[in-house]
Amino acid sequence: MERRSFLKVGAAAGGSLLIPVFGHAIAADELLNPMAVQFKKSLADIALDAATRAGASYCDVRIGRYLNQFITTRDLNVEDIVNTESSGVGVRVIAGGAYGFCSTNVMTPDAVAEAARQAVAIARANGKLQTAPVELAPVKGVGEVAWATPFKKDWRAVPIREKAELLIAANKAGLDAGANFMQANLFQVNQQKYFASTDGAYIDQDMHRLWSPFTATAVDKASNRFRTRDGLSSPVAMGYEFFDARPEHKVRAAGGVTTLYHGAYDLIEDARAAGRQAREKLGAKSVEPGKYDLVLSPEHLFLTIHESVGHATELDRVLGYEANYAGTSFATLDKWQSKRFNYGSSIVNFVADRTTAASLGCVGYDDEGVPAKRWDIIKDGILVNYQATRDQAHVIGEKASQGCSYADSWSSVQFQRMPNVSLQAGTRQLTPDEMVKDVKKGIYILGRGSFSIDQQRYNFQFGGQLYFEIKNGKIGQQLEDVAYQSNTQEFWNACTALCDARDWRMGGSFFDGKGQPSQVSAVSHGSPTTRFNGINVINTARKIG
Repeated sequence: MERRSFLKVGAAAGGSLLIPVFGHAIAADELLNPMAVQFKKSLADIALDAATRAGASYCDVRIGRYLNQFITTRDLNVEDIVNTESSGVGVRVIAGGAYGFCSTNVMTPDAVAEAARQAVAIARANGKLQTAPVELAPVKGVGEVAWATPFKKDWRAVPIREKAELLIAANKAGLDAGANFMQANLFQVNQQKYFASTDGAYIDQDMHRLWSPFTATAVDKASNRFRTRDGLSSPVAMGYEFFDARPEHKVRAAGGVTTLYHGAYDLIEDARAAGRQAREKLGAKSVEPGKYDLVLSPEHLFLTIHESVGHATELDRVLGYEANYAGTSFATLDKWQSKRFNYGSSIVNFVADRTTAASLGCVGYDDEGVPAKRWDIIKDGILVNYQATRDQAHVIGEKASQGCSYADSWSSVQFQRMPNVSLQAGTRQLTPDEMVKDVKKGIYILGRGSFSIDQQRYNFQFGGQLYFEIKNGKIGQQLEDVAYQSNTQEFWNACTALCDARDWRMGGSFFDGKGQPSQVSAVSHGSPTTRFNGINVINTARKIG
């Protein structure tokens, strides 16, 4: 039977991380066995025909093979290696003006036809309760096409021993540099997705992504205090060549405080720096609360973008469809309709896209067969659009879907998910070091940390990994216990400077949860180093009373 379980990965910074694992365990060499395209097309045609004969006015079929390989290590030991495979067919139809969905992991003609007929029966039952019929924006059938994530080195073909040795070497580098504990993980995903519809689409896609997070922990044994430093890399849609970092992939952070990465990643080098910096954080000065100008690196800012802009402009959230679980949004339709709602300052421009190479949201087509595209969300600080699927486009006057449909499995129904949402670089030449020169009293923040945000994506608090004092234009001592508080509109209107395109990089969320039953997706967010003036900073170590 198909199952959805969770891999428990220990996290030194507090508790543990539950990672969704789909399917059944398989041997590593089975990861490379593909499913024939003609077999998938024949099953799709059977489902389309059965649904149409049963009375569906529309039908789409998703045939998927989802592969995962997760490797977890702690210090000099391998803790777990998981290879999973999940294969099956999901059929979505419209009948009687309502949706119906049914899936099966029995990939035979009879089982697939029965799933299609069951989807139609479910749609008819739903139609008795639905107040308005589903309204799909048109999409042109593209015939038989294929798309694949570009990569140079297939992670599935790299021996597990080689990957485990890389993680252990990173752990050793961190331990030797000052950490007491190291944990390094490698998450690798391959989604083989076949989409067919009564619109005339037969789309075969092969998507790859990976992520190598780690945590270095340093302990002061005299006081039992500890500090952590997580990796500064980001998840990507690439092959294993991501770990072949060369000098041109390394980026000097402002003031030379650490090394950042773009296009490839030196895991061992970053782990060595993390071990040293985790130890240094134990002796760092605790921040004095107050108003500061913040200089935020892309490795940090992506998460603030994700929570305060990405989720806030999801149209289903705006319409209240996610209120029971994930919340609503302050960015309501009346604000968009006014055409003058200042989401941010005039230099703030956010673009949604599913086309940027190596980004987690990069696809050829979404899970409704809509071609990947790019569009403005916030233009010159004004809210101008949202993220929509085929059945939402008419709500905001769009004649076509923006290609935001996604399901995390063949057994899950597709729904609106976030594309890449990115802050565009500044138009005048400006480096991070030049940005810092104009700051009198500020803090430079790198890396993602803990955060909280309210149910309307408005009031929030964010921390990071590394904090450095900026005083009279110079980066000074390391700080600790830093978090900034603001609300979304106030924060983005405090944006006063953007570095140029040379400094633009992407961060991302590998396991972004949404929906009931919950699904996970992966999405990237790009930005340059960015300045925000007069932001409230609190000391997270202080206690009341």
